[in-house]
Amino acid sequence: MDDRGHGVDDEGPAMRRHDRDYDERDLEVDDAEDHAAGPTAVAVSLKRSLERMGPIRTAQTLLRLNQAEGFDCMSCAWPDPDPGHRSVAEFCENGAKAVAEEATRRRATPEFFAAHSIADLDSHSEHWLGRQGRITHPMIKRPGATHYEPIDWDEAFALIGAELEALDSPDEAIFYTSGRASNEVAFAYQLFARAFGTNNLPDCSNMCHESTSIALQESIGIGKASVTLDDVYHAELIVLQGQNPGTNHPRMLTALEKAKRNGATILSINPLREAGLVNFRNPQTPRGVVGRGTDLSDLHLPIALNGDLALLQAFGSLLVEWDALDHEFIERHTHGFEQWRHHVAGVDWDVVTTATGLSREQITEAATLLRDSRATVFCWAMGLTQHRNAVATIKEVTNLALAQGNIGKRGAGLFPVRGHSNVQGDRTMGIWERPPAHFLDALQREFGFDPPRENGFDTVDSIRALRDGRARFFMGLGGNFVQAAPDTHVTAAAMRRARMTVQVSTKINRSHLVCGETALILPAKGRTEQDVQASGPQFVTVEDSTCSVHASRGPLPPASAHLKSEVEIVSRIAEATLGDRYGLDWKAMRDDYGVVRGLISRVVPGCESYDVNVRRPGGFVLPHPPRDSRSFHTASGRAEFAVSPIDVLQVPAGHVILQTLRSHDQFNTTVYGLSDRYRGIEGGRRVIFLHRDDIAALGFDDGDLVDLFTRWDGDERVRCARSFRIVEYDTPRGSAAAYYPETNELVPLDSTARQSNCPTSKSVVVSLARAGERSGECPEDSHQGRLGSDWSHKTCPDPEYLS
Repeated sequence: MDDRGHGVDDEGPAMRRHDRDYDERDLEVDDAEDHAAGPTAVAVSLKRSLERMGPIRTAQTLLRLNQAEGFDCMSCAWPDPDPGHRSVAEFCENGAKAVAEEATRRRATPEFFAAHSIADLDSHSEHWLGRQGRITHPMIKRPGATHYEPIDWDEAFALIGAELEALDSPDEAIFYTSGRASNEVAFAYQLFARAFGTNNLPDCSNMCHESTSIALQESIGIGKASVTLDDVYHAELIVLQGQNPGTNHPRMLTALEKAKRNGATILSINPLREAGLVNFRNPQTPRGVVGRGTDLSDLHLPIALNGDLALLQAFGSLLVEWDALDHEFIERHTHGFEQWRHHVAGVDWDVVTTATGLSREQITEAATLLRDSRATVFCWAMGLTQHRNAVATIKEVTNLALAQGNIGKRGAGLFPVRGHSNVQGDRTMGIWERPPAHFLDALQREFGFDPPRENGFDTVDSIRALRDGRARFFMGLGGNFVQAAPDTHVTAAAMRRARMTVQVSTKINRSHLVCGETALILPAKGRTEQDVQASGPQFVTVEDSTCSVHASRGPLPPASAHLKSEVEIVSRIAEATLGDRYGLDWKAMRDDYGVVRGLISRVVPGCESYDVNVRRPGGFVLPHPPRDSRSFHTASGRAEFAVSPIDVLQVPAGHVILQTLRSHDQFNTTVYGLSDRYRGIEGGRRVIFLHRDDIAALGFDDGDLVDLFTRWDGDERVRCARSFRIVEYDTPRGSAAAYYPETNELVPLDSTARQSNCPTSKSVVVSLARAGERSGECPEDSHQGRLGSDWSHKTCPDPEYLS
């Protein structure tokens, strides 16, 4: 295999041995680990990289990964240290896996697609599909065909343009975006969609951090983190809530280690005591290689699933009782404090202890850490955002920060840790189904057309629209929509109703196989690859979790001479659809990405002189009024305290609450391998983690095979996931966990967070039955059954306040 992409397989027997679909009978369960990283992480990183890329490509990529003149890692949005303060190996194990996955020497050629029907490919696991390598040519499934076949790029663009122009309304088209897309293509994509006439711009944030965006926008006037990496280093207290940094953003561990050396205390709040919350063995230090590493959490609260809102209000109640408040900040910068103070003062501790599974003593001990800290950083991820009450919960985090003045000062602030590498940048560039009026006004001023003003479809509403025949065209700019979305069977059936689906991809995934009547795969260059256009070599830009924007330049030749950049693909589709409508110069945009950046500088707030600023080593930081000047662009002009009744998820007898989560060997729906070594799982993925008392109470034994069932209140359709092995684990009573995407089919489409419409993937009420015992109760069993018990949220308001 050479870098021009000729050939199919040159990765040797070590790779080919693992090329089959896995057999769950090979699954092994061992003790969970008590630390993250260490020499094992280095060994795994090198092994995976050498197997997939070989030694030369490994050196070419990993030494440029997350460097100021290199390329940005696609595996998370953790911020980079300032240039000059980065290590030679500025990446983690999962970053190395992500690079190896993209820069693999394997190729999925037209001959591969000719040898495998769509039905054959669909019979394989996501892990197997990903191992088949980079797609080398544009491919099409024509109506009624059983196989994909190659198609000329010009014909592909013409077909897409003709299909879009044939729609009865622009709102019959859906333009989805993965968070991996660059700022340049995101801006061009939203410009195309709005020039076409729709705001149907769902993105992966709708499924992950949308609750954060809504809550922070209403509370502080901007839906982004109010901290810098320096604030993490200098915090007195860091609260890690609903997140697993050791797997989902491992470079965070280095920052936490530095904060600990500076004297920080760490409070972790999570159902599972994950290895990355316990101890970090930094493989770049002697202490991490031959020593015992750095203990991270000073206190861990093993909270029950969906108990965070109650816990946070209990914290607020104690801070009010102790008068551990920043009265000057509250008086000068906030609104609604007295209502909040009155509300939390009346918290019902019986409700709190029941909802959280924690004792009052445990909660009080944690609250004293907040009381005694003069600078606190609050970090969270999907453990908070994917619940019915997620928006209220994140507003409650914000309430605590406001009550103690922990916004707009060094070492303090709100830090939603984004999982995808540029999901925040995509939103900044206008990828949003609910665009603010000022952004649309700026588009109108710059381009001379009036963009659509009505809100478009988010992810959940897009599935409903496809299901109901209100949408007929779907385009995915990256990602694996079918596997990432909730209610897998409903999503799959909805996608199959589309007249055309278009996927801009690097590798084969399930969304290519569960597709519309006509389906196109448009193979794109990846982050690791050089991008040369008419004006010369190009670079792209991304935004991290702390509003820092920087350049990304791939070092490798493209995997195939037939690949196109995402900017070129979008601009060519726009030309084929719109022609010269509105005088938009799509050719200029793809010939020179600096043209796109010039448009960004005139449209996107905070991006003035964008092309100049991103060329600086390390880029630049976007303005953030609460962080920069303690100013808040809300209706009142102040930060808003929110009052929310405590929501308690009522679980019927014989049921548990399930959260879906990642293995250590995957990134979102991309399954790198079958080793979740931190949790002691090897060789398989269909496991459900349960407390030993729950296992016994439900009538099972550790190691039993079970089927999982759920249904949404008032919805007659049963959802099930078959054949999961019970694994006894240290998790709170009543709180279970299993990997996604295998359990996404259990998340009902209509079970979403209030206000944000984010799927409730962290609070799915399920029952268990022995494998095969309840056949005929799932959609794939061709039978619509029902569970024996309903479940719903019960509201426990403060009666005095509501009166």
